Amino acid sequence: MPRAATTLDPFNAIAEPKRREVLDALAKASAAGNPEVPVNDLVNLLQWPQPQVSKHLAVLREVGIVAVRRRGRERLYSIDGEGLKSIHDWTAMFDRFWTHNLDRIKRHAEAAARAAASGPAPLPVHPLLNIPSPRSPRTPEH
Repeated sequence: MPRAATTLDPFNAIAEPKRREVLDALAKASAAGNPEVPVNDLVNLLQWPQPQVSKHLAVLREVGIVAVRRRGRERLYSIDGEGLKSIHDWTAMFDRFWTHNLDRIKRHAEAAARAAASGPAPLPVHPLLNIPSPRSPRTPEH
């Protein structure tokens, strides 16, 4: 089955790592209080040639992930949250796997903290000789 054109599918559009970098730059600017970013600021921020930045912005705009507004001769770009909704909705169904793993990591860390607080573990007993096995690596005993 042929892939959908990059300019028709938001998933294909963000599959390109450079476009994700553009989105990341726009998101960081928005978080810093600059929801609209001039293309020249993106060029300076990303350190890419202007045609490359504009090409990626055009693809993101075509699929509805990025919006553009003209202010005189300047073009201001921003993230269009509605365009990202389909991606968010699809990835949201996998949240339970991530949450499950975080819960497991938390339980493991809490168990390790409890074990460390209760002191050193006893030496394991050798099953045939019924005596404590030496710790590995072996430490000299005094």
